[in-house]
Amino acid sequence: MLNSERAILVNIQIIRTFTRLRELLATNESLRRKVEEMEQKYDEQFKVIFEVMKRLLTAEEKPKGELGFRP
Repeated sequence: MLNSERAILVNIQIIRTFTRLRELLATNESLRRKVEEMEQKYDEQFKVIFEVMKRLLTAEEKPKGELGFRP
């Protein structure tokens, strides 16, 4: 089930992994170059993965709104 506790935990871990990957690529130029080289080397089989990684690298940090009750 997609709403099971295990599925939720797996989704959270996936999000954390992509967030960490984005941080690593943003701070490590050689790693970024290697990913770009891999992108050029491999064809359609990894196209989706590389597109997601590009979006993560270029995603802007949006300011988070305040949470909670406002009187």
